[in-house]
Amino acid sequence: MNDTPLRYRPHHFLCSLGFEGKGYSPEFTTNMTAIVMGRLRAARGDEVVIEVVEDTDDICTPCPSRRGTACGSGYHINQLDAAHAAALGLKPGDKLTWGEARERMRALPDNALSEICAPCQWLAFGMCTAALGRLKSGT
Repeated sequence: MNDTPLRYRPHHFLCSLGFEGKGYSPEFTTNMTAIVMGRLRAARGDEVVIEVVEDTDDICTPCPSRRGTACGSGYHINQLDAAHAAALGLKPGDKLTWGEARERMRALPDNALSEICAPCQWLAFGMCTAALGRLKSGT
């Protein structure tokens, strides 16, 4: 078992909830699958500790937009992070379990994604909206 906390930008909490095996590159998708399916959705995944960070995180590692510890889509990503941090009550340095993160996501208003995820290219696919709906309904 890996006890090292995951490092997450604020918007990656909802990305992980809605992840369905698609990504920006094969390497990105493989990494995200290992994190989401292998650690978060695995047995006892609710106990995985996540640390909130401001710069690139464990999901960003193989992203084709990564530029050192920054993102090539910096302004856009910073907007997403600010909106998600406010909505989920997160700040850099916070540590919470995946179970605690799921409870914060469950508490989001039903229309929250249309606002906090507005600039995200993945919103139109409906994966995150469907996943949040399942979380809220307990299915």
